[in-house]
Amino acid sequence: MRRSLFPVLSVLGFAIALFSVTFLVPLAYAVLTGEDTANAFLTGFVLTFGAGVGMHVLTRRYRRELQARDGFLLVSTLWTSMPAVATVPMMLYLQGLSFTDAYFEMVSAMTTTGATVLTGLDHLPASINIWRHLLSWVGGMGILVLAVAVLPLLGVGGSQVFKAETPGPMKDSKLTPRITETARALYTVYVVISLACVVAYRVAGMTWLDAFMHAGSTMSLTGFSSHDASFAHFNSPAIEAVAVVFMLIALVNFSIHFLAWRGRSLKPYLHCPETRWQMGLLAFSVLLITLFLLAHQEYTRFSEAFRYAVFNIVSVASTTGFANTDYALWPAFAPMTMLLLSMVASAAGSTGGGVKMMRAVILVKQAVRELSRTLHPRAINPIRLGNQVVENPVIFGVLAFMLMYGLSVIVLSMMLMFTGLDPITAFSAIIACINCLGPGLGAVGPASNFQGLGDVQTWICTFAMLLGRLELLPILVLFTPAFWRK
Repeated sequence: MRRSLFPVLSVLGFAIALFSVTFLVPLAYAVLTGEDTANAFLTGFVLTFGAGVGMHVLTRRYRRELQARDGFLLVSTLWTSMPAVATVPMMLYLQGLSFTDAYFEMVSAMTTTGATVLTGLDHLPASINIWRHLLSWVGGMGILVLAVAVLPLLGVGGSQVFKAETPGPMKDSKLTPRITETARALYTVYVVISLACVVAYRVAGMTWLDAFMHAGSTMSLTGFSSHDASFAHFNSPAIEAVAVVFMLIALVNFSIHFLAWRGRSLKPYLHCPETRWQMGLLAFSVLLITLFLLAHQEYTRFSEAFRYAVFNIVSVASTTGFANTDYALWPAFAPMTMLLLSMVASAAGSTGGGVKMMRAVILVKQAVRELSRTLHPRAINPIRLGNQVVENPVIFGVLAFMLMYGLSVIVLSMMLMFTGLDPITAFSAIIACINCLGPGLGAVGPASNFQGLGDVQTWICTFAMLLGRLELLPILVLFTPAFWRK
């Protein structure tokens, strides 16, 4: 078994060496602006590049075609090791920052969660903030390929629902015949929309630097900000409107964007059942919470209530985590509804987290079918998405995923309560981390952060972020004895 790990280590080493290039962006900024963070990023680059190349050179003679078991191990080790090397400049520059907190921050960035243990963001060197936002943007790119190209090959992930046999425009879900071409297509769409987001933020009133950073955390649905007050710092309806538009774009399956661009048509959006469910649910939720806030006199004007409702609902539901007000102070129904929306509103193949809308739709349809079957036991009532039937293996996979998701939330929440956290903070922290949302409620609400957690609590939340980002199976399968047998 030990020798069989070498091919995985070879690929891992190459990926880490390639990842070291990201250090050069904040390094270049620090050098050009004279910030004293240059040595920290240079050290991080040298160590990461050296470790990656060394690992690859020592194991490359064992290279072979990777099997499904290798894929699980590679995906898990890659997403745990890259945040580890990314902590180097953070720990070298931010004196007193422990490895636990630094690793949490980097995992949060790369899994696009957006939870933070840092305060005083407005006074951090710009290169440090650039590093956090750049990693979140890179993490978003990695998630697209993970969701559309890698996890389906391993037999897991939300994109399993979007096989070529599934309905609507996603019958062309492979986009291109080869994985490398698929990745290139998704990267192109992601980069082009990200550049448009930068320009839109600048036109709306941000500085170029803020626009660059916030575009990265918007398109990756991370929610990092260079300001402690998040979007309340800008207090600008125009900037918030830009954020809402691009969060909605990033919320949709990027394969749909590619198909729409390639066909020069909006039909892929109209024909995709998942997109219709997403937009319908969000529109209903915005109207409901707007009226709820008015009824409870949180705001006196419809326009004001609508502004805060639409921004925060889209932000939380999309698992971004931006905030323009402390919505935890609203009557409990509103923030709890938003937290529950974060479980289901994202699309498979998007940069968002959570259960994913398509799984939720299949689950609801399966529940309705079972209710119908109690009245008509002999009726043939297949589940359909669009014009095609969902096969039973997909349904069974969704049910298994939901069982593991529910158990994970319960067990991890109980573990946090065991360490002394109150139930609201513990439950919302796990929901926020496993859905890659960021802010929760209670002590980890939008007006605070995760800095107050102890080391054990921080590691539990870190594990929840990785578990949710990799859609449970690639992590949980490593804990089964069968995985390690020959």
